[in-house]
Parts: sequence; C-alpha cells; structure tokens
Amino acid sequence: MGSNFVASHGPALIFLFLIFYVVTNIYRERRNPLSSVPGPFLCKWTDIFIRYQTVIGNRPRYVQALHRQYGPVVRVGPNAVDIAELAGAREIHRIGSGFLKSPVYELLKHDNAKSIFTTSDPKFHSKHRRLLSSPFADANLHSLEPLIEGRIRLTMKRMREEMTIRGVADVQKWFSFMASDIIGELSFGDSFRMLEQGKKNQHIKDMEIAAFVGESRAAFPVLSRLAAFLPIPFFKEANKSRNRIVEYTDESINRYKKLLAASPDNVKPTLFTKLYNAGKAGLPDAEIRDDASDLIIAGSDTTANTLTYLTWAVCKTPIIRQALVAEVATLPEQFSDKDIQHLSYLNQVIDETLRLYPAVPCALPRVVPPQGAIFGGHWVPGGSTVTTQLWSLHRDPVAFSEPEKFDPSRWSSPTQEMKDAFMPFGAGTRSKCRLWTVEHVSQQLTRP
Repeated sequence: MGSNFVASHGPALIFLFLIFYVVTNIYRERRNPLSSVPGPFLCKWTDIFIRYQTVIGNRPRYVQALHRQYGPVVRVGPNAVDIAELAGAREIHRIGSGFLKSPVYELLKHDNAKSIFTTSDPKFHSKHRRLLSSPFADANLHSLEPLIEGRIRLTMKRMREEMTIRGVADVQKWFSFMASDIIGELSFGDSFRMLEQGKKNQHIKDMEIAAFVGESRAAFPVLSRLAAFLPIPFFKEANKSRNRIVEYTDESINRYKKLLAASPDNVKPTLFTKLYNAGKAGLPDAEIRDDASDLIIAGSDTTANTLTYLTWAVCKTPIIRQALVAEVATLPEQFSDKDIQHLSYLNQVIDETLRLYPAVPCALPRVVPPQGAIFGGHWVPGGSTVTTQLWSLHRDPVAFSEPEKFDPSRWSSPTQEMKDAFMPFGAGTRSKCRLWTVEHVSQQLTRP
C-alpha cells in the first residue's frame, strides 16, 4: 500500500518539496539583513561561485570585478561580504577589534591541528604570538643575517650557472628553493639543500600537496570529508604525504633538541630555539611542529612569488631598471641590511611590488562580532563572514592614481591615503615589518 502511494504520488511529493525549499529560502533571504548589500543575484543563494574561483586561483580578479561593478561593499555569498572600504578593512584586521578568524582557517590543517596561522582561538593565538615575538624581533633577525646572506649569494651563483648553460635562468624556481632552504634552516637548524641539488626534495613536494589539499578542504569541506571514504589515488597519496611531513618534522625537532642539549652554546640558532620547553617559557613539540610547517608553507611561495614579480616588473621597464642599478651600485662590496635601508629608490620599488603583487592577494575571512558592524552604510549582523583582499585595497583609485601602473616613484612622497591603503603585512602591530630578504636579493639582481 505504502509503495503504491509513493509510486503514484512521488512526482507530486518531489514538486511540493522543491516548492517548500524555494519558498523557505526566499523567506529566509527577505529576512536576511544582507539582502540590501549589492552583489550578483546568485550570491544571495549560494557561495559556490566564489569557492570555485578560489580553487582555480582567480578569486582576486573575480572579486575585484565585482567591486568595480557594485562598489566597495559587495555580497559574495548568502552570509558573506567582501570589503574594499579602507577604514572598514583596517578595523577588521586591527588587533583586539573582535573580528576573529573564520572557522574555515581550521580546515586548512589536517586532523584539527592548530597553529598560529590557522587557529581561531584568541588565547592560543595570543600565546603563540607572544612567544614568537622575540624570535621575529629585528634584533634577532639581524643576528641571522649571515645565514640568510649565504643562501642568497648561493642563489645568485646558481642563477649565473644556469644562465651560462641555458642562456636563461628560471628565477621563480631558484627563489622558491632559496626561500624554502632559508625557512627550513631557520625552523629546524638545517637547510633542505635544494639550492645545492637544484631540485625540490620530497618534503617540499609533500608540503605543496598538503597546502593544495588544505585549500580544497576549506573551499569544499563536504567533498573533502567524502574523499576519506572514496578510493581516489590522489587522496591516498595526500594522506601519505601528511604522514611523511609529520615524520620528517618530528625527526628534525628531535635531532635539533639533541644538539641543543649536548652543546647549547654551539648549536645553530633558529626561530624556535628558545621555545623547546613545554613549560610556560616554551611550546610543546607538536605545536612547534605545526607552527614551523605552516611557516614554511606560508613563507616560501609568498617570498618567491614577490621576488619573481619584482624582477619581472623591473626588467620589463628599462628606465626603472637603470635607476635601480645606479642606486645599488653605490653600495660597498660588503654591505648589510642597514645599508640597504637607506636606498630610497630600492625601497620604493619594493613598496610598489608589494602594492601591485601582494604575497596574499585574496580573502582573509573574519567573523563579525555579536554586536554587528556597519560597512559603507550597510548593516552586517554578528556571525556573518567578512573578507578583505589586498588586490582590491591596493588598487583603490582614490589612494593610487593609475592603480594598475607599476610606478615606484609614487612612493617618493606618499599621501596619507596611500599610507592608509597600504597593508602588505596586515594592519596589526607588525604591519611595518620588512621582508628584508627581498631587499637583499633585489640589490643582488640589479648589480651591474
């Protein structure tokens, strides 16, 4: 009887269900405070489009096109808004503002592992930021300058060798090897030696797979959960990669701890040397492992890409290259980071590179605090997701005339609007810090 009823009334039941679904969503949308925020019609019902643009690497340009069409506040999903309003963006990323990291960050890590980069827990983040503030202070970074300079000079040597053999040099490849080697040595006390070998080692390949899987997991969490039960070769290899990363990192930490215990005064300093203590003065090994792994992922490609864009932008414009070479030629053969800080045009070139080609150009999702917030005259309720992207903020036409033009001279006398819009390292307490590796490499490249 029941089966006959379903068979005879099945199409009608499906139709009624669809009607109920559509009506419910229309009712929910009409009551949604974000309904007045401009944006594509379909973004009111789904964020599948922005997720897809994220996975294929086109999100910055896609969202920038939306801002050109709809304005500085644009809806990108049923519960998500992207902000290209400078004052709003600074408030969102101000430390203590109450805009906490979205839970999507935690999807970037496997097995719910937490690090200073992915945690949305303010207490966890505050503890790690406090403990890592000393290793990342200028005084400590300058003590590591000889180590970094040695890697940079080896990078230049390998590029010259490749130029001799092939007539060209793959600068992105060598910058990637250099950044990974430096960060590996600063994290674990030992380089990955990719500059010497001229190729990626297995650990870096595994880290790249982990980064891709993390991004996919964050964009499509449901599919990632289903993948655990599907016999797909890629996901099996991803699990193997994760296991190798943990094994390699644990071995590196244990090796360094043994060296530190045997001869604390003769061991290479790292960013985590003072933290190998699970008590109040340090961090557990597992947390050091996760912070160090994320540091390698976050710092290697970003640094390499920035340097590649800098080289490309300078070399394609002879006037800029000639001016930069002339200034760099005034440096002595042996120079330090302090000498470079006084090269005004070099610093203008670096600022313009970071403006047009920021290391992290796209979304940095935050959750609006319970009291809600107003952006561009639009009320955004608590619990909503707000994102910002430097790709848009650094192209604000009010702050930057001809925003798509690579023009270092604009930084010779920056306006207050330019200073407010420029946030290559965020709007927090370390927003003024420099990637001084950029400065070292850029002057090496432009030596006559």
